[in-house]
Amino acid sequence: MYQPRTYREWVESKDLVAFNVIVKESDLYIRAATNLKRKAERLVIKYRTQVEKYVERHPDFLTTLEPVPVAPDAPRIVRLMAEAGEKARVGPWSAVAGAIAEFVGNDLLAFTPEVIIENGGDIFIKSLKKRVVGIYAGKSPLTGKLGIEIEPEATPIGISTSSGTVGHSLSFGKADAVTVVANSAILSDAAATAICNLIQQPDDIARGIEFAKGIAGLKGIIIIIGDNVGVWGDVKICQTAV
Repeated sequence: MYQPRTYREWVESKDLVAFNVIVKESDLYIRAATNLKRKAERLVIKYRTQVEKYVERHPDFLTTLEPVPVAPDAPRIVRLMAEAGEKARVGPWSAVAGAIAEFVGNDLLAFTPEVIIENGGDIFIKSLKKRVVGIYAGKSPLTGKLGIEIEPEATPIGISTSSGTVGHSLSFGKADAVTVVANSAILSDAAATAICNLIQQPDDIARGIEFAKGIAGLKGIIIIIGDNVGVWGDVKICQTAV
């Protein structure tokens, strides 16, 4: 059953033009200075095709839940997914949504000074002004009450949220939200999945934070389970009424 993605409005960006691009399983919500829908669609097809063709030759890249080496001739997007999976100790496919968002976003920056792309809970941001990203945590009482302030000089940046209670993505955890801020949306995607897998109860928040500290490239994380919150790193939390 289709569920409206109301959380997509949880990034302050009314000054930008919003549009959707849907290609097969990829459903991107993009905001930019102008409507770049046609260019974005071509880019999504380009990078999806690179990944799909690699999977045809190496099906384990899609199915494994563990890090896996890639062929020397693998496309750059595939190599970066594998690197992120290795850092976070998960399968490379855990980073696919963040990878599509980041590769499309970087290419669109040739046509717009700012771009925000959300793809399945993974966000790539390049901004010229401060933005607030609200945190969607399902039925947690903290949903819509907390946000992350992102300064323009910190972008481009990746912000990913994984949940064991929301959405259809595979998760072995029970956190309402694990939000990761990283230098790359590819890494934030893989790391959010890995950390969320560790969270079964509030007492696991400390374990998740210790695990995150060992992943090079992460800026910070927020873990929410029920009304319990854990925060680590260079993240500025604010109250929001999104």
